[in-house]
Amino acid sequence: MIESLLVANRGEIARRVIRTAKRLGIRAIAVHSEADADLPFVTEADEAVCVGPANPAQSYRNVEAILAAAKSTGAQAIHPGYGFLSENAEFARTVEASGLVWVGPGADAITAMGDKINARNLMAAAGVPVAPGTTDPAADVEAAVAAATEIGYPVMVKAAAGGGGMGMGVATDEALLRTEYDKVRSFAERMFGDGSVLIERYFPRVRHVEVQILGLADGRVVALGERECSVQRRNQKLVEESPSPAVSPELRERILAAAVRAGEAVGYRNAGTVECLLVPRQRGQAGDAPGSEEFFFLEMNTRLQVEHPVTEYVYGIDLVEEQLRVASGLAPTFDPDALVPRGHAIELRINAEDPKRFLPGPGVIKTWNEPTGEGVRVDSGYVAGNTVTPFYDSLMAKLIVSGSDRAEAVERARAAVAAFEITGPKCNLPFHAELLENKDFLSGDYDTTIVGRMR
Repeated sequence: MIESLLVANRGEIARRVIRTAKRLGIRAIAVHSEADADLPFVTEADEAVCVGPANPAQSYRNVEAILAAAKSTGAQAIHPGYGFLSENAEFARTVEASGLVWVGPGADAITAMGDKINARNLMAAAGVPVAPGTTDPAADVEAAVAAATEIGYPVMVKAAAGGGGMGMGVATDEALLRTEYDKVRSFAERMFGDGSVLIERYFPRVRHVEVQILGLADGRVVALGERECSVQRRNQKLVEESPSPAVSPELRERILAAAVRAGEAVGYRNAGTVECLLVPRQRGQAGDAPGSEEFFFLEMNTRLQVEHPVTEYVYGIDLVEEQLRVASGLAPTFDPDALVPRGHAIELRINAEDPKRFLPGPGVIKTWNEPTGEGVRVDSGYVAGNTVTPFYDSLMAKLIVSGSDRAEAVERARAAVAAFEITGPKCNLPFHAELLENKDFLSGDYDTTIVGRMR
């Protein structure tokens, strides 16, 4: 096992990785910006290094500063968390070229999955279902119009290099497609340095289901169940649960098998997520029972996901520990041939944002009282007295609850949301309280339009 670990991230994920590292006797090293100097992850690390000012480009995305911190502290490995440099293939290569251990998938896998068009084509070749769409970038708006005419409206216009719900637009006709194409291309060039655009069929009513995979040190790829991620605003997740209430045993077997094929196709190692769209089939389609569903590959996230704790609860494992074991060339703590999920888990993202319009609302935290009790876990990045600044993502904490079944998990979530007290910055706890009383959510029969229909 590696002996010292630098966490190239901040907030709740840095704190969460540090917690596992220290439990395993690994020296945990934090890097932080000037704005984050008083956050818990900094004080809880065995050592901490300031790597620059608040601007992420000068701190958390500053490769030279992070590598210098690793060298000065004698770090043996780097864990990137999620966001920032976590899916930067060049950073992964640089880390390994510097003689350090990279706690994540290989740079080649990151590169292969980082371009959505290339990823689609690789998955199709591996027998993973993909939605109708372009196999090459739409070079200009006329090519996009031609592609959309062949695919059929509505279509999704997507930045090939995008991620995290950014760089996407929907077009229901040619006029709107021309507008969205220019908008997405411009955004992609500005944000990702790559203006490549792909056109895919858009499904107005879908569920977003993802599979947690783990590429083991011995070369095998295993699937650790699925997560339902359909509660979203602006294509970004707010709530996740496992297992998905929409996935039957037969469908689960197919989705998990496809996710394993996806990982094997790129020689995947370490933790990753295969994201899929679950689409109702048309009634009367040959060979399908009414109400049955099909799924399409959406993208692969080559990192640890924000929502990984629900998988940890259901499978009784620590995914960060498994990441560290893979990176160290060690066998997993579990038997890959005897994976048995148990119970149900739900994660609620607690953000510093307005609960109605979801606009960021940073500020000084005056009160911070976390809920406790059986089946309740809080992964937080803040305590009372800290300031939620406008420089980073609005996520303050993740409230994770588990139960013997979905009904028990929902009841525990209600109680935990009611007991969670945060004052100072804006907070979306009232949204979660409303969701947990919503009839569609309670029935399990919901899709990605649920938040829009609640507003």
